[in-house]
Amino acid sequence: MALLNELFSDWVGVLSFGVIAFILVMAVYFTWYFIRHMVDDEARTGARPPGV
Repeated sequence: MALLNELFSDWVGVLSFGVIAFILVMAVYFTWYFIRHMVDDEARTGARPPGV
């Protein structure tokens, strides 16, 4: 708990947490986006890319 208290006790910690949270959300979004487009392309063409 001391680590969390230190993280949120000043602006540097709050901004660091914000950046980490943003990166994680962006990673989840890009994963979802790329998988969705890969499935759409496969459904549209009926073929898988080479090597898959």
